[in-house]
Amino acid sequence: MKILTINTHSLQEENYEQKLQWFIEGILREKPDIIAMQEVNQTADAPLMEPEFLTGQYPIPGALPVRRDNHAANVALRLRQAGVRCYWAWVPIKLGYGKYDEGVAILSLGRPIRSTDVFPISKVKDYQNWRTRAVLGVQVEGHPDWFYTVHMGWWDDAEEPFLNQWKTLNACLTTRSLYSAVWLMGDFNAPALVRDQSYDTIAASGWYDTYHTARIKDSGFTVPGVIDGWRERLKDVDVPGMRLDHIWCSKNRKIISSEVIFDGSHYPIVSDHFGVMVTEKE
Repeated sequence: MKILTINTHSLQEENYEQKLQWFIEGILREKPDIIAMQEVNQTADAPLMEPEFLTGQYPIPGALPVRRDNHAANVALRLRQAGVRCYWAWVPIKLGYGKYDEGVAILSLGRPIRSTDVFPISKVKDYQNWRTRAVLGVQVEGHPDWFYTVHMGWWDDAEEPFLNQWKTLNACLTTRSLYSAVWLMGDFNAPALVRDQSYDTIAASGWYDTYHTARIKDSGFTVPGVIDGWRERLKDVDVPGMRLDHIWCSKNRKIISSEVIFDGSHYPIVSDHFGVMVTEKE
């Protein structure tokens, strides 16, 4: 099984259509089984997507309608047009930049989605507030594992600290993992190089970082250098890159490889974050 996670940045990216095409081309070559995406948006006032273009969608009760420029819908549509059976679910979480319905999505290539799980992890639940956070999980036909996509807040956010969000998330998924393996994927805003904060908190909770358990791996860097929010804190440290995006598993599964993808060398750059793809031994 191949699993991919990427913070897509989607409609906020310059040259969006070109990057969407590059993304599709990479997916068609790599053929991951599960794709977890964050910052998946649509323009809030765009025309509605025609029903015939929503094939494969697993609708989430109470979610906003899908609009024509919805990133997840367009990725799924292009994959289907290329002959790939693609099933997908998207959850809008908050209004981004005052104009985007922004959320998270999961795509399953080949296996229909049979169940979903959606719940908030932030105390803030105001759709107009950028700090609002929620997660989406899916289970696909013929496979017992659960796959979750998440975009976490900052460790030291005064209103919505990472630790509170993690406690909520971990409590829910610990119960879920009693019955099946759980994969937790996404942008955790958790640099692996910063000790005693977000990354170490997840590891100390009993989750396995597939980057470390993988037999073959690269640098793991999902952003080059140091990004905003960390420059001042790490100003005296030589940082060639940051591993902010992770794939964790509740079980110690046999991982063949963990590789960065869409980084400019392993397929063109399509977002302000690179993707991470792991291959599990069957």
